[in-house]
Amino acid sequence: MTSIQKKIWTLAIIVLFIMAVIWISLTYYNQKMQDQYNKILERYLIMNEVSNTSQQLVASLNNYLLSPTDTNVKKLNMNKKKIQKAKIEMTSLRNEENTFALTSYVNLIDSLIETTDRSLMFQSEKESEDSSTAFSEATRISKYISEMSLTLIDKEFNTYNRFYRSIIDQSKELKKLGIWLLFLITFLLLLFTYLFSSSITRPIQKLTHAANALSKGRFDLKIEVESNDEISFLAKMFDRMRININNLISEIQHKAQLEQELQQNKLLLQESQLRSLQSQINPHFLFNTLDTLSKKAYLEGSEETSDLLVSVAGMLRYNLRQLNKSITLREEVNVLQQYIDIQKARFTDRFQINMDIDTTCLDVHIPHLTLQPIIENAVIHAIEPKEDGGILWFRVKNQGEHVIIEMEDNGPGMPVNKIKQILEEKPIVLEGHSTGIGFSNVVKRLRLFYGEHDVINIKSKMGSGTTVVLNIPRKRRIDIYAQAPDC
Repeated sequence: MTSIQKKIWTLAIIVLFIMAVIWISLTYYNQKMQDQYNKILERYLIMNEVSNTSQQLVASLNNYLLSPTDTNVKKLNMNKKKIQKAKIEMTSLRNEENTFALTSYVNLIDSLIETTDRSLMFQSEKESEDSSTAFSEATRISKYISEMSLTLIDKEFNTYNRFYRSIIDQSKELKKLGIWLLFLITFLLLLFTYLFSSSITRPIQKLTHAANALSKGRFDLKIEVESNDEISFLAKMFDRMRININNLISEIQHKAQLEQELQQNKLLLQESQLRSLQSQINPHFLFNTLDTLSKKAYLEGSEETSDLLVSVAGMLRYNLRQLNKSITLREEVNVLQQYIDIQKARFTDRFQINMDIDTTCLDVHIPHLTLQPIIENAVIHAIEPKEDGGILWFRVKNQGEHVIIEMEDNGPGMPVNKIKQILEEKPIVLEGHSTGIGFSNVVKRLRLFYGEHDVINIKSKMGSGTTVVLNIPRKRRIDIYAQAPDC
């Protein structure tokens, strides 16, 4: 991960590097031009030094001729050495354009030294006239050297005149180059600074927008920051916090929904039990009475009447259970069989039922009093109104994760508006001789029990009968009935 501090140091190093490159380049070109200029100036100074030294040599020679002291001898020898040294330096100034003139110039220096030595020799031999003649010649040679120095300097100036102009032109071009480099470097620095600042501010802006969205309750928006620094780490932690908050809100909403469904189930159960109690007149006394009648009928040899009373007593006992308890499909089928036995005794040959049950499905749990109200509804509307009665089909099928329960009749069918009313769980006026548990009540309890909306479906066509299909899952999504308090 590249930290913001590293980015700032990188920017500072790049700026310093560019400045160092510019400074080194300008220093190099200035030093190069200065060296060339110093080289030319040195040539002029050497030529001028030769001229001055020749004059000093003539002057020291004159002083010695007038006063041959040790001091004057030392000065004369010193000037001789200086002009010899200058002569050696002059040989290094030779080029194609001054070869001839420089050769003559060196010869004049040799002549001056030779004439000076000759004058000293004549002076030592006491030949004053010859010595004066040699001194005059040395003076004349010194003048020639001075004139020759001016001539060489003038030639050097003409020779390097183009160089001077090129130096001036280079200076102008270097100035222009410096200005363009300044603009280019300024532009590059501004561009790099913009990119650098954007790499920091853009993630911060995204993080700010994400925080603003979160403050408005938008916990579903993913926070994505494309960077490789502390801001990216902060965004990841921020997104993790968003996910945790979103999960917490979802959990709270789910719990609220469960609590609401639990409350609805509690009210529904209370309503069902109230209706059941309203339809019962001292049920325990009635149950005991039916049990006594059943035994008496059996003792008197009326076995069919005894069986009928046993079925009624079994149904009564079953109805006395609390509606908030789940039971197995096996128990529900058993009580349904008792109800069918009672209806067969009532309608005799007018009532027929065909049952096809997969016994491997009978251990699945369903709400208490689920099948009887549906069959009862079919008896009331499909069997009872018809003089020749009707037929019911009851099927239990295994379909893997679900158990399919089909209850079909060949009655007149059910209107679409009534089907809609039942599936929307709207209350329906009950028939006077029903058990008191309505169809809509069954639908509502099934959906609450399994936590699924499509657990029941009604198919009907006017004049062709009605089929009620229960799609029972083997595993319940929620366990509201297990959490519901006893009513």
